[in-house]
Amino acid sequence: MPSSRKDIASRSRELKKELGLGNLVLTQILFVMGLSWVGTAAKLGASHVMFWLLAAGLFYVPSAVVVVHLSRKYPLEGGLYQWAKIGFGERTGFLVAWNLWIYAMILMSSIGVQTAANLAYAIGPQAAWMVESKWFIAGGGCLVLGALAALSAIGLGAGKWLHGGGGAALLLVLSAMVILPALDWLRGGHAQARPFSLAVPALTLLNLNILGKLGFGALGGFEYVAIFAGECKDPARLIGRSVILAAPVIAALFILSTGSALWFVGDRNIDLISPVSQVLSAAARPFGFGARIASTVIVLVLGMRIAQTSVNFSATARLPMVAAWDRLLPEWFTRLHPRWKTPAHSIAFVGAMTAALGVAGNLGVASQEAWQLFENAAGIYYALAYLVMFALPLAGPAGAGVKIAAASGFAMTLLYVILSIFPIIEVASWWSFGGKIAGVVLGGNAAGAAIFELARRRARRGWPALPN
Repeated sequence: MPSSRKDIASRSRELKKELGLGNLVLTQILFVMGLSWVGTAAKLGASHVMFWLLAAGLFYVPSAVVVVHLSRKYPLEGGLYQWAKIGFGERTGFLVAWNLWIYAMILMSSIGVQTAANLAYAIGPQAAWMVESKWFIAGGGCLVLGALAALSAIGLGAGKWLHGGGGAALLLVLSAMVILPALDWLRGGHAQARPFSLAVPALTLLNLNILGKLGFGALGGFEYVAIFAGECKDPARLIGRSVILAAPVIAALFILSTGSALWFVGDRNIDLISPVSQVLSAAARPFGFGARIASTVIVLVLGMRIAQTSVNFSATARLPMVAAWDRLLPEWFTRLHPRWKTPAHSIAFVGAMTAALGVAGNLGVASQEAWQLFENAAGIYYALAYLVMFALPLAGPAGAGVKIAAASGFAMTLLYVILSIFPIIEVASWWSFGGKIAGVVLGGNAAGAAIFELARRRARRGWPALPN
């Protein structure tokens, strides 16, 4: 039987209350603002402005409305997992947690690719080999994930400084990126492509694909910090307030930084893995000293990406724990570190699985194609959980405004799922690309459903505890 809300609240009281409003706002900005989406939006050219505005109106604001509604109604550790379990039952709750977990592991497993890309930009042309070296990518990814696992085990008391510092650094770097085109124009520079336009892009399959990515992909994530509800000082009030404060900052920075990418790089040669590093490198090219500064800033961008991965890692490690509270996973996952009161066993398991996935995912493909495979497959897993989140207000009691917001968010998320089988770059085979993504998503959910059924049967007989 699943734990009651009273049981969950009691277990949550064992966790340290580390997060206040400032921590949550900076974590929201850090987690939601994936820097690679600047490159995706730049593929639209100057008309990216209208697609950003459409994405904000049809998905961003609706998702904020729904997350605020649900976080106030159910301020429980585990976030969306708990919301889905209460609204639609134990099976749906488990599959939501399962999809969130796999999403995060796939996304985090790309840290090796991003580490190599950022270091190559920071060091210069002589380091170009890093981007296609499987050994370097795998080794770098495992090293970063090992360090994040150790930090996560120490707890959010330490992790919140990395998350907050990453959020503040991201604001500084993107603010500088917004200013750079004006400085370049003052010294006589010219745009590689027009940075802004209110024209609406043609509704091609590619552009609809990108619209879905700018909506769900780029602007999703507000619900993620709700996973830490049991570690917030006042979750019912602070999680919703952090969404309201972070949302306009994130929207403005996305639009302005995409314009900067078009000014310095254009829409044809944008790097989908590290567009911000590419822009900073191009902006500093005319200056000898400036180029050295840019290298330092690019390393800072890598640090921000590592901080984003840390948020993902810490949140993901809580999902097996709360599922084990409901006896859907072995009690072993609930064990807290005796000193730091963190789910140490769950953290170790997530770290090992993510590192293995990162090594396997880079076999046999080029880095840009590997990045697209990681991004699309992870995004579909995440989107399936979001469809459930938007369905909760539609199926249950909620005000008319919340229901309208949920319907809009549901439609945009469904668009993303349908179109994510198509890549936005040239790949060796579209059929192979789509087949890999479909196979991973369907196979992963089939495995999750089988694990749930096995767990439910064993829970009825009493799940034996694993040894220490």
